[in-house]
Amino acid sequence: SEVVVKEAIRRELDRGGQIYFVHNFVETIEGVAVGLKRLIPEARVSVGHGQMPEKELEKTMLDFMAKKFDILVCTSIIESGLDIPNVNTILIDQADRFGLSQLYQLRGRIGRSGRQAYCYLLLPLREEVPKKSKKRLEILLRYHDLGSGFQVAQHDLEVRGAGNVLGEEQTGFISEIGPELYFDMLKTAVRK
Repeated sequence: SEVVVKEAIRRELDRGGQIYFVHNFVETIEGVAVGLKRLIPEARVSVGHGQMPEKELEKTMLDFMAKKFDILVCTSIIESGLDIPNVNTILIDQADRFGLSQLYQLRGRIGRSGRQAYCYLLLPLREEVPKKSKKRLEILLRYHDLGSGFQVAQHDLEVRGAGNVLGEEQTGFISEIGPELYFDMLKTAVRK
């Protein structure tokens, strides 16, 4: 895994680009940043997460946008609203722990320029990836074209279940009847 990470980062650095390294655990994020710095000493590495003081996080993000750093080690805080055209590689650590829609959003943070973008989903080497996690990752790999968000969302609904729309319970029976029939039933119930 270190070899893949090193090659991915070097490829992006060689073409003058920047990298997101998503590690969604604040407790260990600094250690990941130190590890990346050790792996690629020439890389300028910074850390950004939602538990940082607001001004410090803002400065980190502005410095990253100004290309003062090559790699932003961050939590999923970047998943919405961030558009930096020079960032065309994202590595998502422990990707099996993310939901399908969240992975799709994270992947959408790159490739916003004319350059080829790369998304690496890093999985634990020694652990068995749960069946539902494998299914989510397979769906994400299958739907990579522009505009495939609807298909991803539909599959996400099938994998997780729709939940109880009108109640607090968040486990659904949609997988038993399928999303089309479920939504037809929902429309009928709402009309009544």
